[in-house]
Amino acid sequence: MPYTPILATLGYILSLDGKRVLLVHRIRRNDDAHLGKYNGLGGKLEANEDIVSGMRREIREESGLECESLRLRGTISWPGFGPGGEDWFGFLFVIDRFQGTPWTENSDGPLEWIEIDHVLDLPLWEGDRYFLPLVFHEPRIFHGIMPYRNGRPVSWSYNLL
Repeated sequence: MPYTPILATLGYILSLDGKRVLLVHRIRRNDDAHLGKYNGLGGKLEANEDIVSGMRREIREESGLECESLRLRGTISWPGFGPGGEDWFGFLFVIDRFQGTPWTENSDGPLEWIEIDHVLDLPLWEGDRYFLPLVFHEPRIFHGIMPYRNGRPVSWSYNLL
């Protein structure tokens, strides 16, 4: 059976000094699978987009910012991640230069600047704790796989380039 995941982007906007990251605290919608969690910004890729265009659009729609510089940090395959067991495949970016002032909130919840050294102290997806150190601290690009079952990761492996 062919692997046909939902394609998505996930972006982490860094402050100008590189010490903080802009995250959304998803507290607005009771039907949100991310309810109560902090997360980067992003979403599903549209049919007419490449991954960079999709990331830029999501950042604009969710924060009001225009990306000037973004770097691909890695990819993750999330088999079984969706609420109905759908497979997801994400392209993870760091945005280190942007235009504009970020909104204080969006439709998912407040946007907050968080010290990178304190991100792992927040309520996150359990699986985020495995890959976020690679996003913020590993200079090489990573490509990982994190199968999910019943809303939880069952394993994690990755390769560095």
